[in-house]
Amino acid sequence: MLFFVIAPGTIVGFVPWSITDWQLRPAFFGFEALRLAGAALVLLGLILLVESFARFVWKGFGTPAPIAPPTKLVMTGFYRRVRNPIYVGLVTIVFGEALILGDDRLVVYAAILWLFFHFWVLVIEEPTLERSFGDEFANFRANVPRWLPRLTPWPGSAKDQAS
Repeated sequence: MLFFVIAPGTIVGFVPWSITDWQLRPAFFGFEALRLAGAALVLLGLILLVESFARFVWKGFGTPAPIAPPTKLVMTGFYRRVRNPIYVGLVTIVFGEALILGDDRLVVYAAILWLFFHFWVLVIEEPTLERSFGDEFANFRANVPRWLPRLTPWPGSAKDQAS
């Protein structure tokens, strides 16, 4: 729980606040409805984040924290649509905040954040998952996209569906 508050809280709370001081700027392109779209993105991102984080505990018997990684590969819930729903959720929240506040600096921060996550996944996370879960991860990787969600959930194996 502490990791949840510190890591995502810093990424979507403290850093955006330090950049913007939560000051509203004019809406992008003068289109106030983008603020509502931003609020919807923040809500969607929070749902992805909280559900996927909790799933690490329920199904993976661990956490997203590197010091307590899951002992089982998580392939249920949002993980049936996208391999990295926590990272997708975090970037979605920051982009939503950018739309709400009308602040292009948060758009840049969201892009940098995604690039960092992409690098982290390629260099650290996926090789670690490959070593830890072997063919199970290879099958998951072959069927579930890294960043852009599948329109239909991956059915997984019969064993996964029982989970």
